[in-house]
Amino acid sequence: MKHILSSIFAAAFALSASVVQAEDKPPLKIGGILDMSSLYADITGPGSETAAKMAVEDFGGEVLGRKIQVLAADHLNKADLSANIARDMLDNQGVEMIYDVAASATALAAGEIAKARNKIIVFNGPGSIRLSNEACGPYTVHYVFDTFAQANVTGLAAVKSGLDTWFFLTADYAFGQDLEKDTSNVITKTGGKVLGSVRHPLNTSDFSSFLLQAQASKAKVIGLANAGGDTVNAIKQSAEFGIMKGGQKLSPLLAFVTDIDSIGLETAQGLLLAEAFYWDMNDETRAFSKRFQERVKRPPTSAQAGVYSSVTHYLKAVKAVGTTDAAAVMKVMKETPINDFFAHNGKIREDGRMIHDMYLFEVKKPSESKGRWDDYKLLATVPGNEAFQSLEQSRCPLVKK
Repeated sequence: MKHILSSIFAAAFALSASVVQAEDKPPLKIGGILDMSSLYADITGPGSETAAKMAVEDFGGEVLGRKIQVLAADHLNKADLSANIARDMLDNQGVEMIYDVAASATALAAGEIAKARNKIIVFNGPGSIRLSNEACGPYTVHYVFDTFAQANVTGLAAVKSGLDTWFFLTADYAFGQDLEKDTSNVITKTGGKVLGSVRHPLNTSDFSSFLLQAQASKAKVIGLANAGGDTVNAIKQSAEFGIMKGGQKLSPLLAFVTDIDSIGLETAQGLLLAEAFYWDMNDETRAFSKRFQERVKRPPTSAQAGVYSSVTHYLKAVKAVGTTDAAAVMKVMKETPINDFFAHNGKIREDGRMIHDMYLFEVKKPSESKGRWDDYKLLATVPGNEAFQSLEQSRCPLVKK
């Protein structure tokens, strides 16, 4: 009897010890560095934080016996603040992976901090091609889109359709400059001409002087090398100036479904744009978007859908290797194809670029739309190996040539 009781007590003690041990394990923290309150807040912001939390919940909330905790901070579109947040997350808060980092200048700053600490950073919201070129790192992933793909998909289609003279309105920072440069390359290689450009400060409220220069250029297309609130304001004000009615077309080189909703179909109809994701593509995209919309009250942008996909891909890799060691996790992330509602047969290359299909859409006329958020019609699906820069062209030091 004593032997039986001692066995029971021993088993109970072992069980309680294992429970305590599990509870003692620190949480696995992932941190988002986001624009929570300014011109990119709708594209990333609270929606990206929600997407990360949905990914964690769907994964089961824990991995390797550790609870998964999602953090988020507002970088206020300041590169130095983004770097400080990344430093604090990695050095003091125990964050293992950083996600999103909306905007390119802030992403480049945070990326250098993560690189120096050998930590994984996955970019969903920023677009600069530099992130998988000169600024690439062994644990850096550029997941959703970049300036090369946006330029390639939109610029190529426009020039081929006869829209062969361009003038650029460019946001004066890394993303805008790269987008103008990449689109200009596509235009000239395809036989078109760039007639000029003008650069505007980030978060501009009055585009009148810039639009007048674009109008005076007589270019067939005014390319908007900006994003978020800047794109919305530029398109709305160009309508007030009668630019589209005067025969010039506007091409937003990076636009999201939230932007089109803000502009309205009456003004936005006929715009050509490239996207990595659209909520109404198929049953899978609609199912995720319905769940997301129940929480955020609108469909996800491509950046937010990419956050869910990339966080899930990261957690699966952590589980597969049984550690959060960046080298081991990244090896599996690069070896494992990505198949979900966001990407089919997606693959992370050695330069950190995630290769997947891109889509060319045209914004619907009001008469074609069945209701709010029914904004796009699909014109073309561009395979990833055609949309994104080839490895042969890469300027990433990690690429073996």
